[in-house]
Amino acid sequence: MAVLITGGAGYIGSHTVVEFIRAGETVVVLDNLYQGHPEAVQGVHLIEADLRDQSKVVKILREFDIESVIHFAANSLVGESVQDPLKYYDNNVGGTRALLSAMTECGVGRIVFSSSAATYGEPVQVPIPETHPQVPTNPYGETKLVIERMLRWCHVAYNLASVSLRYFNAAGAHPDGHIGEDHDPETHLVPIVLSVALGQRPHLPVFGDDYATQDGTCIRDYVHVMDLASAHHLALGRLREKSVCEAYNLGSGSGYSVLEIVEAARRVTGHPIPVVVSGRRAGDPAVLIASSEKARTELSWRPRHESIESMIASAWEWHSKHPLGYGRA
Repeated sequence: MAVLITGGAGYIGSHTVVEFIRAGETVVVLDNLYQGHPEAVQGVHLIEADLRDQSKVVKILREFDIESVIHFAANSLVGESVQDPLKYYDNNVGGTRALLSAMTECGVGRIVFSSSAATYGEPVQVPIPETHPQVPTNPYGETKLVIERMLRWCHVAYNLASVSLRYFNAAGAHPDGHIGEDHDPETHLVPIVLSVALGQRPHLPVFGDDYATQDGTCIRDYVHVMDLASAHHLALGRLREKSVCEAYNLGSGSGYSVLEIVEAARRVTGHPIPVVVSGRRAGDPAVLIASSEKARTELSWRPRHESIESMIASAWEWHSKHPLGYGRA
């Protein structure tokens, strides 16, 4: 029997593949390679396919004797989701609907879903617990919330066991440097900061320095990608023990401002990393920090890479060796 990892050639997915293999799991990766990289999952059975092709998914589930699914496959650019919401409903919601239908047809009863802190929208309390109101402010977050609700109803109707993991800000790379973060376009702060250190950008744009924070810039909660990967295996372990439908936040519980990230990157890389401040972006909350006590208590999740320097150092190892991304020196 095997575990199917959808979107397993992407950033968090590929690191989760490595974690599952390390734990002795048999893994099959399904990815349409729209944003994924086959180089990130070398030595693993990779199937290039689209989740919306339900008959193909059914065939895969049966052929490889899949017993559980880890589900990453999705479009994930917030700005793009605002410009083209139907694309996100079609791919994220439609793809998951087809996956869940295939799973119920084949009797596959466990799924760990890659959700997002974007389901919460503007925070009304910080740190944010799982009981915080879920009022997304963009179509990307809305599609993740729709899928969480689909999973709840599938648990009621089909006894489909699920865990939804609501990430905050993923950062870092595998400690051995063989896989890392490679998006096009890149929207995440840490790789953008490191691209300035590499001389690929002249400066880091900082959107707003007049927030009610210690240095005026936004504060976010960062969690190492390998700690996210371990949480997926722990979540699957919980589903193997009991048929539940649960959601967990994954974050460090600590916050770092944009300028603190820049200072940490300067220390790690030894480069100056100039910044240019401009106006605020619409919809950027001042502070987003997770409460991850539920995951720590119920999943026994313990982040192993909590310092921001260790996250940036592992990312720098990857980016300095792969300045142009996968498949290029």
